[in-house]
Amino acid sequence: MGQHDAGTYSGGMVGHHEGHGHDERHPHHHHHESSSAGGTGIGDLGVLGLRLVAGGLLAGHGAQKLFGWFGGYGLEGTGGWLESMGFTPGKQWAMLAGASEFGGGVLTALGLLHPLGPIASLGAMATASIDVHGGKPIWATEGGAELPVINMSIALALATAGPGALSLDRALGIKVPKGLVALGVLAVAAGIAVAETREKPAAAEGGGGEAGPELQDGELQGGEQI
Repeated sequence: MGQHDAGTYSGGMVGHHEGHGHDERHPHHHHHESSSAGGTGIGDLGVLGLRLVAGGLLAGHGAQKLFGWFGGYGLEGTGGWLESMGFTPGKQWAMLAGASEFGGGVLTALGLLHPLGPIASLGAMATASIDVHGGKPIWATEGGAELPVINMSIALALATAGPGALSLDRALGIKVPKGLVALGVLAVAAGIAVAETREKPAAAEGGGGEAGPELQDGELQGGEQI
């Protein structure tokens, strides 16, 4: 009896401790699942901040070309300058460049129709890096492609990482079809190819005609850098 009672008592204590241990682990396990599934984490806040800053600034850059906002030259001035580098007709190229930056920037900032926004941004920045800053040291102080390269790296990172939880795509349940994404990539690649196969003037630097601002080290007078 004593041995049986001791065994029963011992088993009861073991069972009690096991149950108690399970009760302690169980709620912690569920808490971990609830905090990691479908929630908003610090990474989503980081992606949101990156989207707002990079996309907002790029949209403003495009608005300089399209509308002449923020000290920009608008379609006429930017078009005249682009024609001086062989982009003819200049006004249409200015519209294309401005729309890529403005539209791509807005879509990126909002996290809408991802990844079409970053893809459009990549096209504009790649063309600027090659045609405006090519052949120069990388640094912006030397007229190089430092800023466009930074913008391209941000756009590429966002295109591959996704817009994050704090985006209109996530809020509205939008998912862009892969076929449309492929068309966007092809359109950007085609635009870059056309830009690089154009007839380039002997001297790409200089004034943009009566309507065009002057170009100094890859930067428009007045501080606008393409």
